[in-house]
This record gives sequence, C-alpha cells and structure tokens, in this order.
Amino acid sequence: MAIFLVYTPKDTVDAAKISFSKLGGKDNRCGACLKRPAIHDFRRHRSLRQVIRLHCCGGGTAGCPLAATLSERFSVLLVERGGLPYGNVFITNKGVPNHRGRVLGGSSAINFGFYSRASDDFVTRAGWNKKLVKEAYEWVESRIVSIPNKLTKFQCALKLGLLEAGVLPYNGFSWEHIEGTKIGGSLFDNCGERHTAADLLQSGNPDNIMVLLNATAKSKGNESIVNGIRFIESGGSPNQTYEAYLKHPTNSGKQGDVILSAGTLGSPQILMLSGIGPKSHLKNFGIPLVLDLEGVGQEMQDNPAIVTSATTRYQFSNTLQVAGVAEDFRFLYEGIIVPTSFNASAIVIAGKIAVPESRGKLELNNTDPRQNPLVEFNYLESEKDLEECVEMVRLLEKIARSKPITCFMSTQPQFNFYSGPRDLGNFCIENARTIYHYHGGCAVGSVVDKDYKVYGIKGLRIIDSSAFLESPGTNPAATVLMLGRYQGIKILEERESASALGTQPYP
Repeated sequence: MAIFLVYTPKDTVDAAKISFSKLGGKDNRCGACLKRPAIHDFRRHRSLRQVIRLHCCGGGTAGCPLAATLSERFSVLLVERGGLPYGNVFITNKGVPNHRGRVLGGSSAINFGFYSRASDDFVTRAGWNKKLVKEAYEWVESRIVSIPNKLTKFQCALKLGLLEAGVLPYNGFSWEHIEGTKIGGSLFDNCGERHTAADLLQSGNPDNIMVLLNATAKSKGNESIVNGIRFIESGGSPNQTYEAYLKHPTNSGKQGDVILSAGTLGSPQILMLSGIGPKSHLKNFGIPLVLDLEGVGQEMQDNPAIVTSATTRYQFSNTLQVAGVAEDFRFLYEGIIVPTSFNASAIVIAGKIAVPESRGKLELNNTDPRQNPLVEFNYLESEKDLEECVEMVRLLEKIARSKPITCFMSTQPQFNFYSGPRDLGNFCIENARTIYHYHGGCAVGSVVDKDYKVYGIKGLRIIDSSAFLESPGTNPAATVLMLGRYQGIKILEERESASALGTQPYP
C-alpha cells in the first residue's frame, strides 16, 4: 500500500506551508494546541516527492475524518480542490440555487452547524455495524461537537412555537433522531466558534498526513486498475495536468487504494471524467470508456423544502439549536434569524420532506473538473412527495403563526396561497427549494459494494454521501462525519485481517 508521488511537469517552486491555525486554530474545546499535519498550497508548492500509503481525494465532511483515521496506521495524501472558506454557488437545471463547499472541511465549513445522528432504522437499512457506528459518532462528537449551554432567545421561541403547533413531545437535548421537538448538538462551540471536519485532522497522526490545497482532481487514469490520480491547479489551466502514482500500480488493489470523497456532486463527476459511467453519455464528450457503469450519476436526491420568512426588529443572527421532527418522521422543521443587510434581519423557518421519493440524475456539463455538472433532482415529481409537501406546509404555517414566533416578527410570514389542496400543491411546486441535504450518484448496490469499492475497478473506493441510498432524514452532516470515521476503521480492520492471513503485504 504505497503511493509514490510524481508531479509533472517538473517545474519547482519553493514550499509554502499554510499555518493550520488559519483553518481551525488551537482546539478551543480542550484548550490545548495540537500538532498540525503538513498543509501545502499547490499553487505555490508543485514539487512534492513523498511515499504515501493511502490517497484521499476530497478534504470535506467525510474525507477529513477518513484521512485522520487512516493516518493512525498509514501515511495519507489528502487532495482538496479548495483553500480558504468560501461558497461556490451553482444552480440546478430547474433553477434552484444551491451551494458546494469548496474549502478544507467541505460543507461542514458553510452549513448552519446543526448536528443530529441518523435513526436506528437508517443504520439498519444501510447494513452498518451499530456498535461501531455509535463509537464513530462519539469519536466525532468528542472532538468538534458541542452541547448548547443555553438557547438563544429566538431558538427558545422556536422551541415553544413547535410545541404550540403540536410537534410533540419535548425531548430536551438528544443526539438521536427522535420524533418531537429537540435540542441538537452544534458544530459551533459555546463561544460561538465553528468547528469543521478539517479540525478532525488534528486527531490523526500529523506525521502521516499531507494536505494539498487548491488541487482539483481531474480523473483516476484510464485503466480498470487505479494506479493514481490526475489533477490540476484549481485556478490554473485545465490543460496542465499533474499526476500522483501508486508505487506498485500492478498490485494497486492489494497494495493501496485511492479513495474518492468529493461529495455528492463531485464523486460521480470525477468518475465520469475518468471514463467510468454511462457509455452513451461519456461518448458525447469524447471520454475514452473504461467501464460502462450505468448507475453513475443516477439516484440523485435532495430534500424538497419550503421556506417562509418575515422581517424582524432583532438585529442578530444565531445558529441552529432546535429542530422539530413531525408526522412519523416525515417532516423536519428548523428556523434561524439571518442578516439581510447591514441593519436588517429576517426570521427564516423551513420545513423539509425527510425521505423524498423523487429521484433525478447528474450529468457532465463539460470536461473541466472545476466546472459544476448538470444536476436534476426532480423536486416533487412523485405524487406522494407533492401530497406530503401540502401536508408539511400546513404545519409550517401553524409554526410560523404561533404566538412565540410572531412576537419576533415585524411583518407577517410570507404565505401567499389559499387553503385548498390544489392551491397548496401549486404553491409547493412554485416554491420548492433545496435545504442542501442532497445525496446519491454513486449509490451502494449500483456503483459501489457494501465495502464502498467501485464495481469492476480495482483499488478505488468512494466514501461520502454520494453512496447513500436514501436521506438520513435529519441534517446529514453528523452521519457523513461518522461515515468517514466508520469506513476508516473498517479499512484498518480489513488490512489487519488480510495481513494476518498473509494475503497481502502489510504496509
């Protein structure tokens, strides 16, 4: 399991390490400064030669805990297309604005920070080991998740509004996804500082982790045995390609893995650019076919949400602390105050369908890996989803018009519809939007097996939310963070077992 890095063309630039403190600082939750992994900005550091034993593409919500876990035994190269935190806005084919996290830490660096575990039923259907899942959640929680020591004024009002609207019972604080109104964990600590997946790199072996920023993965080569990756500088020419090879490419399936953790929108895109995907679609872009794998880019899902807002006289913003889980886990409700200008704010309350039925697809837009792919989520295409949206909106209106919530409003909430099912249905179709909880595109069973290995390709795994068959129901960040740790442990156990049996060289 060795990867020897050879970057071409061989232009050399002086190394320029980035201080990890700029991307997380000291661990304020434990009050100690920890040793940082080596972090390099590829824009200023193109000459790297180092023996690496595992290679992760994507330093996001799953990739960082995965790399930290694997570094306990192996040296790891973590390739991240982004750098410092900022969002990359894109719009789906049907005109719904969306975001991608282009930064070390991924979407955990730009979300609202609410943390809640998936339900036991979801874990069972995923076929995961429940004991190991619990341990993986606890590993994440002990490092970057906080329990709110008190609710903000608006979150307290939201709690009371949910209860007044009938989202019962009140469960207090809970890590679990349970029906009723609850307080969840937060990626923001009680001093207001955000902690992201990138902070988890400090929990690995810093001597075994190299992070390469501003390097966009372009492809996995063009063979059925993965022997490395090709990537480009994120802000450079797409025609100037750099490469990282496995030291023993003929044995890459045994000696090492390339692990793709580029997220729901990135992982299927990179597979297609590597010649792995629907044959006819790849032919349209002149991409040489490596494997005709029809499931790549399919089974795309996003939770359709309806959002209502109203101006407020309160000039502050706050994180998500409270959520309502209603109607047999079918609906999730959350709210927050956000700034709309320098001196104005708005209350935003959202309801989402927890487990939608409608599915869409992802396709290439071009062959530039830095550009967004084309995505269709087909919001509310299913009649069942539309009926559930109507039901969800009725409860959303009750919450928004509850006395505790209206006390914060200086205008009435925006509900411009009549009460009939047809009017509500049209309202849902016209106003459905994302809540940034999408998944699919590399689903277990169609693209990867239960060990997250890509069918028909040796030495390649995909470990991120693109492999989910369904939504976790609640905010997915906790489950994606857990997945990185969980699968990292599984890989370590797999390597140890194989070594004990003498079926592969022990790294």
